[in-house]
Amino acid sequence: MLTPMEEATRLAEATTSRDPRVGLRAVAALRRLLEQLEALQVRNARKLGWSWREIAGELHVSKQAVHKKHAERRLLPRR
Repeated sequence: MLTPMEEATRLAEATTSRDPRVGLRAVAALRRLLEQLEALQVRNARKLGWSWREIAGELHVSKQAVHKKHAERRLLPRR
């Protein structure tokens, strides 16, 4: 089984495939991975007492955007 870093590297390499099916699937998988990593780091920041404004600044988005995207996730059960 690959480590998360090895998997990310494998996916990044697949994005350069000449086969669009392979490349597009890799892009989609990287997008899912990125969303998971962002959610993890937002949870970490909130646990450490960061404000939505501080998190938004680091992500270069508005406070409202980051709050809307991640505040609701806290209400959903974790899988």
